[in-house]
Amino acid sequence: MTGPRVETALAESWTDRLWRLATTGGVPRRSFYVAIVVGLILNAINQGDRIVAGVSPQWLKLALTFVVPYCVATYGAVSARWNTGL
Repeated sequence: MTGPRVETALAESWTDRLWRLATTGGVPRRSFYVAIVVGLILNAINQGDRIVAGVSPQWLKLALTFVVPYCVATYGAVSARWNTGL
């Protein structure tokens, strides 16, 4: 009679796997490029008039406009790799 599968100490935890998938295989580099392109476009749309007028942009919004696409691209890559069993 066999009991339930017992994970060994050597098994990778889900958080370790998540971190590995998010930081390997070119994911950070691709996410960075996506964040730059999308962030520049969105900042031009959202704050372009302020910048052209010589008014200081809203710095938190400017930063978040780059951070959010990075997170979305990373999430997409990790979820795709997670489902393929990498």
